[in-house]
Amino acid sequence: MKAFVQEDDGTMGFQIAPMVDVVFVIMLFFMVMAGAVKVENELSTKLPGSAESSNNAEFTDETIINISDEGEISLNDEPFDSPESTDLPQLRATLMRLKENADSAKQPVIVTIVSDAHAKYSRTIEVLNALAAAKISNVTFNVDEE
Repeated sequence: MKAFVQEDDGTMGFQIAPMVDVVFVIMLFFMVMAGAVKVENELSTKLPGSAESSNNAEFTDETIINISDEGEISLNDEPFDSPESTDLPQLRATLMRLKENADSAKQPVIVTIVSDAHAKYSRTIEVLNALAAAKISNVTFNVDEE
């Protein structure tokens, strides 16, 4: 009697179990990534158009005081006082009138001091003293480095 021996050629054929594992891993990847995607919500924006306003828009003028490196002072590009003057009477009188006019119109006075980078600090202090005499307290500083 001859025994029945099966010959094995080494090929396993198509295996379904590894394919199912790969599909589950891919499906798990997409499920995790779907949770990380941010959902875009509807934005509540209003397009510009004609709108009725009951309040008056208030626009305040900014007054600019320039201090040059030679000590010359100008208010809105108009020169005031001499570089040797320490009291600054013209500037002080103009600032007082500006403050009075703004108070009567119920508008704030906004002053920006633009000083040259090489201007003396004492000149800036003299301008601040003139502003203090006019009772103007809304002051900002800027340095012109050109």
